[in-house]
Amino acid sequence: MARRAGVSIKTVSRVLNNEPNVRPVKRQQVLEAARALNYSPNISARSLAGDKSFLIALLYRDPSLDPSPNYISYVQIGALAKCRQYGFYLLLEPYDMHDPDVENEVQRLIIRSRVDGLILIPPISDSDAIMRAIEASGLPYVRIAPGDEPDRAPHVFMDDRQAAYDMTEHLLKLGHRRIGFIKAHLDHGAAQFRLEGFQTAMAEHNVPVDPPLVGQGDFTVESGMRCTEAFLDLPTPPTAVFAANDEMAAGAIAAAHKRGLAVPADLCVSGFDDSSVAAVTWPPLTTVHQPIAEMAEAATELLIERIKGHKSDETGDRFPSRQLDYRIVVRDSTATAPAEA
Repeated sequence: MARRAGVSIKTVSRVLNNEPNVRPVKRQQVLEAARALNYSPNISARSLAGDKSFLIALLYRDPSLDPSPNYISYVQIGALAKCRQYGFYLLLEPYDMHDPDVENEVQRLIIRSRVDGLILIPPISDSDAIMRAIEASGLPYVRIAPGDEPDRAPHVFMDDRQAAYDMTEHLLKLGHRRIGFIKAHLDHGAAQFRLEGFQTAMAEHNVPVDPPLVGQGDFTVESGMRCTEAFLDLPTPPTAVFAANDEMAAGAIAAAHKRGLAVPADLCVSGFDDSSVAAVTWPPLTTVHQPIAEMAEAATELLIERIKGHKSDETGDRFPSRQLDYRIVVRDSTATAPAEA
C-alpha cells in the first residue's frame, strides 16, 4: 500500500490509525490506495503487532433492571460511529451495579478482553465499585453524565438542571400553575438535577410545588401512567405533567386518554430526551432534546485520544470534560392552560 500511495510505511500507519499531523494530500493518497486494494484492517494482526487491542468496552446497566432501551440504543449508535472512524471496535457489557461481586466481574472483563479503555453510561457512571476496578487496572475511562464526583475522570455531559428549568418555565409561561412532575429513576444522577431544575423554576415564579404532584417514576411507560393517574385522582388535578423522560411522558398521555381527557386541551404533557417515542405519541410530545448519540460520540473520541496518548483538552486539566447543548422541542402536547385554571 505504501508503494502504491507513494508514501512511507509510517505515513500509511498514521493515516489508517487516524493519527494527526498528516498532510491532506498524503492522507488522500493513502485512502485512495486502501480503496483500490480493498484494504480492511485485521484487528487480530493489529493487536499482535502492538500493545493495543483496539477494543473499547461500553458498560451499561442490565436493561432488565433499568429498562430505558431508547437511551442505550442512541448511546450505542454514537459510540459505534466514532469507533468506526478511528478503527476501534466496541464491546457491550451490561452489569448490575448493585451486585456485590460487580467489582470482580469488571476486573475479569478487563483481563479477559484486553480492552484499551472503557465508557460508562448512567447509572453505571456513578458506580464507585466499577470505577475502583477500572482505576486499579490503570486503564483510561470516560463517564457520560455523571451525577457524583464529576472530576474523578474525564466526562461528557449536558446541563440537566437548566434543561428541566427551561421546560418548567415553558409550561409556566403557558399559564400552568398546577404542574405534576414525574421523577427519574433514583439510581440516576440526572434524577436529582431534573427535579432541582423543576423546583427552582417553580420557586422563581412564586408557584408552590404541591407534594402530591411529585411522583416517583422508573423510566417506564407504566410508571408514567401510575403517577399521572394518582395526580388526576387529586381533588384539584394538574393542568400539566412534566415527566423526566419520554417513556414516562408517553405513560402520562396514555393515562389522560384512559380518563377521556384530551391532550393538550385538558392536560398538557412534556418529556425529556427527544427519543423516538416523542414522535409516535399522540399528540407528538413536547420534550427536551438531549444529544445522547452526540455525547456518546464525544465520550468515545475523548477516550480514544487518551488511549493514543494525545492531549484531549486545551486547559491543561488532568481530567477534561465536554458539555453539549440541549434544546426545547415544542410539539402538540403542550398548549395554553385552560382559562378556568
